[in-house]
Amino acid sequence: MYFTRITDQITPIFWGDKGYEYLSDLIEKKSYSMIFILVDSNTNEHCLWPFMSQFKTELQIEIIELDPGESEKNIETCHELWHVLMDHGGDRKSAILNLGGGVITDMGGFVASLFKRGIDFIHVPTTLLGMVDASHGGKTAVDLGTYKNQVGLFSWPEAILIDTTFLETLPAREMRCGLAEMFKHGLVQSKSHWDSLKDTTEKDWSHLEELIQDSVAIKNTIVELDPWEQNERKWLNFGHTVGHAIESLFLEKTPDNPILHGEAVAAGMLIESYLSMELSTLSRAQYFEIDYIIKRFFEPLPISKSDLPKLLGSILTDKKNTAGQIGCTLLLDIGQATFKNDISIEQFESAICHYIN
Repeated sequence: MYFTRITDQITPIFWGDKGYEYLSDLIEKKSYSMIFILVDSNTNEHCLWPFMSQFKTELQIEIIELDPGESEKNIETCHELWHVLMDHGGDRKSAILNLGGGVITDMGGFVASLFKRGIDFIHVPTTLLGMVDASHGGKTAVDLGTYKNQVGLFSWPEAILIDTTFLETLPAREMRCGLAEMFKHGLVQSKSHWDSLKDTTEKDWSHLEELIQDSVAIKNTIVELDPWEQNERKWLNFGHTVGHAIESLFLEKTPDNPILHGEAVAAGMLIESYLSMELSTLSRAQYFEIDYIIKRFFEPLPISKSDLPKLLGSILTDKKNTAGQIGCTLLLDIGQATFKNDISIEQFESAICHYIN
């Protein structure tokens, strides 16, 4: 068992088979009136039965299923979920258990935090990205149109259960998406983590659980330093200023087949690493190492110069911007980051054009 402390909130992180016992004990102690389990159609098919076969409770359980994908992560879906909670007798002693990837944990946490002024929620991430990043740190949000995570709040789960057996059914593309966030953790905080990851191949995950634990520890160490993202926590946004803009672009261009979050973040890290080099915070040798390693796992995304207005417009509306100044995390070194809020839109345009070419 691992604990993370955020101000006076302590979130236990349970691991593996033993974690189910801890989780059942926690739920019994909380004296909930009932449990809602939020899934999408993929986790309903592949993960719900394995979870239920180990999760022991006498409480009434209601399953709520959503369609999969980022397109569901909006306030309209939340309205539907709040009505479902009401219609099935949800009260202030109910709890929501979010069984799924980043969309489910983001939205499930958001829905729980506002229903009847807030009910408890628990995350059981089923994707690598969810296990190492999305389920940790207390960020809950939904998208505003195609703009990522524009409506949300900080709210911490009562517990997180990480069961890596869920990854056995995960497509290789989804595994790569989680790897992108693990790369990010290494790049902003731990060169040794980066070095461990860069030698990994998609066919060799023999040390996966250890790597996940390292990644979780890196993220939570940073979050504990700065829960409300005023200083150090901004490092965790590396790759996301441009990455979220790219994700928004493809939500608009190809809504039925958008790119995945980790794919957008990988491209964002390449662009923001180049920007770091151009602004003389990162050496050329380190930039080329990052560029080489990330491109081993991620093909370039089909972005053209005609997409620049949309991308730059999204960057100008990024949540980290203040008083018209664009904020972005840059690298000083592999394993060391900084946050700058005086980068011009022209510098972003130059870095994106380099990626396109």
